[in-house]
Amino acid sequence: MTSLHTTSVRRRRLGVAAAAAGLIATLLTAGPAAATPDPGDTAATRSGISVSQQAEAEAAIKSGEIPGVDEIVHSDNIEHLANVPKDALAGTNTDLAFQGKYAFAGNYDGFRIFDVSNPKKPRTVAQVLCPGSQNDISVSGDLLFLSTDSSRSDNSCASTTQPATEKSSWEGMKVFDISDKRNPKYVAAVETACGSHTHTIIPERKSVYVYVSSYSPNETFPDCQPPHDGISVIKVPRSAPEKSRIVNFPVLFADGGNPGAPTNPGVSKTTGCHDITVLPSKDLAAGACMGDGLLFSIKDPENPRIIDRVQDNVNFAFWHSATFNQGADKVVFTDELGGGGAATCNDAIGPNRGADGIYDITGRGDHRKLVFRSYFKIDRPQADTEVCVAHNGSIIPVKGRDLMVQAWYQGGVSVWDFTNSSKPKEIAYFERGPVSTAAVTTAGPWSAYYYNGYIYSNDIAKGFDVLKLDDRRTDPAKKVRLQELNVQTQPDYFDR
Repeated sequence: MTSLHTTSVRRRRLGVAAAAAGLIATLLTAGPAAATPDPGDTAATRSGISVSQQAEAEAAIKSGEIPGVDEIVHSDNIEHLANVPKDALAGTNTDLAFQGKYAFAGNYDGFRIFDVSNPKKPRTVAQVLCPGSQNDISVSGDLLFLSTDSSRSDNSCASTTQPATEKSSWEGMKVFDISDKRNPKYVAAVETACGSHTHTIIPERKSVYVYVSSYSPNETFPDCQPPHDGISVIKVPRSAPEKSRIVNFPVLFADGGNPGAPTNPGVSKTTGCHDITVLPSKDLAAGACMGDGLLFSIKDPENPRIIDRVQDNVNFAFWHSATFNQGADKVVFTDELGGGGAATCNDAIGPNRGADGIYDITGRGDHRKLVFRSYFKIDRPQADTEVCVAHNGSIIPVKGRDLMVQAWYQGGVSVWDFTNSSKPKEIAYFERGPVSTAAVTTAGPWSAYYYNGYIYSNDIAKGFDVLKLDDRRTDPAKKVRLQELNVQTQPDYFDR
């Protein structure tokens, strides 16, 4: 039986010197392991743990310094309300979106719709089989958007894997009609260069703009040719989604972007963007683009314009995602060190690599700049068998404070405060113990988001979790109610 209890925040060094040196060398040379243009239809499960690392993980469990295998632990201000295991969709769980009483959960095999009107008892409304990683997901009105970033035989939900070297292969965006939540209908598809690893929507009254992030071109891929230095912009008419089309491919890196290794060892070469977050109320966007972080204007959504660009060639390996604070004067960028396939939350890696980077936005208009302030990384120890990485999170809307909930794979769910950009601190957490002490395994929360008073987490392996956070610092957020939330399309929480 899985145990459930509260534990104090643990601090411990894990990993012997030899193992640490080997892991660091692997991370520097291998690049982002799971961040490839054609990752296939299932996420990789890593192995190759040493005997000494296995023994150390087991000793740490025995001493109580880390949770036991699959054991649930959390801070005393978080309550675990519910878990819904995987069902018909056995693939990797991915991102989340919300609308009214519904939560939409992506999965490498398709997507699942939950009724969360009773957060203690989420109820499955529909499961749609439509394979094609990652199935990054967004919703707007009666439309649902799904990203396909694995090479498929065609654009149908019955497609099979097919090499990206074949011209007939398909990758891109799919659009569903969700006016009937129990019976979603596939209504449109748009092929995009290098597929769609993630996407971000900008909803307007008559149309929805979709920014498609993809990367890693290859001269042998007919539909993913270098240079790939921008993003695809799709326009989807709400009344006729079958007329969806690409309206622009703006170049974001006129100079080619970060050259990566060997110029910058351990840093990913920029060949596109991994994820973009927009703040429509401020006409702003932040792009996490492999080796670069961007701030740009979306006043004209078909023609985004770069305002500032930054790099961190010391501690960032792969710029993965971005989150604005409510005041639009800060951006949190995440570093996906190891590509979501390595154990990076340990003393061998340290507190600054594989962390969040907190940047203040200074100046005005076209003179705004991204100014680095500090790093944040969970310091709760993780075993060397636990894939742990800074991943998807959202703002917790409290006036006067900058609070965020974030997924860390097997590092669990972290709630942290970055009101002081230079001194971020964790204030709550939830996590499970290692899936295994014998192999490095990809598992844990892919996304963790705050929506209408609760935290919802999509665990890669364990399913859909609901958490309740009770803390005087975050309690005011319970009064903020949204009708729709796509985290990469950040709302103005208080202008409503």
